[in-house]
Amino acid sequence: MIAPIDPSMVIGAEGVMPTVEPITPVDPEGVAGAGGVGGDGAFGNVLTKAIEGLEATQGAAAEGAAALAAGTAQNVEQVVMAVEKAKLTMQMASTLRTRGVEALTTIMHTQI
Repeated sequence: MIAPIDPSMVIGAEGVMPTVEPITPVDPEGVAGAGGVGGDGAFGNVLTKAIEGLEATQGAAAEGAAALAAGTAQNVEQVVMAVEKAKLTMQMASTLRTRGVEALTTIMHTQI
């Protein structure tokens, strides 16, 4: 059984219950990446920039690994961090792709 909530647990240090500020709505036009179709923040442009960032991360990791293999790397920790960053970035991109495909599949199976 779940214990009831005790209001005394949420009273602040001054003995006064904290106030909750209302959430103000956000204008989608003012949010980066939320522009309309064909706008500066179009989904395609955001996706292109993300893929370019992934390629840059992969390239930096490859250069660092090559320098490490050749024995010319100055800082081994930076090379390891670059490789791990590239690995995590690739995992995130793969997960986003999988989720996108799953969402599209769900939409396609929706009956009208």
